[in-house]
Amino acid sequence: MGVAIKVENLTVVFGTPKQKKEALKLIDEGFSPTEIKEKIGATVANKNVNFEIEEDQLFVIVGLSGSGKSTFIRTLNLLNKPTRGHIYVDGKDITLFDKNELLAYRRKDVSMIFQHFGLFSHRTVLGNVEYPLEIQKADKKTILEKSMEAIETVGLKTWEHSMPKELSGGMRQRVGLARALTNDPKLLLMDEPYSALDPLIRREMQNELLTLEDDEQRTIVFITHDMNEAFRMGDKIALMKDGEVVQIGTFTDFFKNPANDYVRDFIADVDRTRILKVRNVMRKIKNSASVNDQVDDVIKFMEDKEIEVCYVTDEKNILIGYVEKEALEKTRNKTLRALVVTEGYQIILRNSYLKDVLKDLKESDYDVPVTDSKGRLRGVLGYDDVLEALTE
Repeated sequence: MGVAIKVENLTVVFGTPKQKKEALKLIDEGFSPTEIKEKIGATVANKNVNFEIEEDQLFVIVGLSGSGKSTFIRTLNLLNKPTRGHIYVDGKDITLFDKNELLAYRRKDVSMIFQHFGLFSHRTVLGNVEYPLEIQKADKKTILEKSMEAIETVGLKTWEHSMPKELSGGMRQRVGLARALTNDPKLLLMDEPYSALDPLIRREMQNELLTLEDDEQRTIVFITHDMNEAFRMGDKIALMKDGEVVQIGTFTDFFKNPANDYVRDFIADVDRTRILKVRNVMRKIKNSASVNDQVDDVIKFMEDKEIEVCYVTDEKNILIGYVEKEALEKTRNKTLRALVVTEGYQIILRNSYLKDVLKDLKESDYDVPVTDSKGRLRGVLGYDDVLEALTE
């Protein structure tokens, strides 16, 4: 499982201790980072950042160079230490960690991938991927097994004995990803990992990450300067400017309710027809029940939601079918299990492009369930949702 993150009033100032103290005072008096730089020479990289990242969410932070996004992501593993504020990871304030707690956190819970791959040129692919486990002093069998598993996950099997200089840029980035996965981190930090790749390889790596996110549940924070990439990848997006968060939301939030003119300008050139996937516009409302739920409870739930069809999942949130309100009202069964219709209904994958599912949506009388590659129910989507997203 991934982790939940809560950031409270986070401020990062670069300068002397005296400059930092003065900068905090000026921030509280309403001065901008530019004004503070001119007044005292300190650099305010992040200013009063507040937001929450849900467990297992792919959270994208987007902004131009100098917006503070890379500074922020480095606070999530304390490569940059906050001047003020708190960062809670699974309820623990990591800003209060002592040296040993921070070391354990970095080794076991979090991994980071940078724009420039940072591979050891003298080590093979396997040697690079093994490195984090060597630091943890894992036994040789575990190191080899986990490293080969990570290499296979990113599609580099048979390349494990190759040297970095023998690989393309995309392959080297895959090595970096495999290395980050060896300790099975609950939190994966990615600082503009694909910006140095050519467009075709970049799209391939984006799809690779989305597939990986479906297969393995973990929280991912992804940095980019490209709004098209942000919308293609993110479950939720935060737009930063001058060290502050300008707007946070889903694709729909940005286009329906842009916070200001800066947001409108930033999203003006986004080509919705090329980037929009089901995950961008699906509704995460809970139109589902558990197979073990009581029939009377589900009938009441459907009446409250004003729906005629309810999707049914097992204990692991795997979609197993649906029930109709009419059938529930006529049955004498107490639980749903015997009433679930398990075939003859449409399912769409959340990483499908909208243009590829329009026909299925148009022919459906109900909202269509959206699943990930593991079959877990992630949301629902209707034909009108797609039309609204493309024409808003």
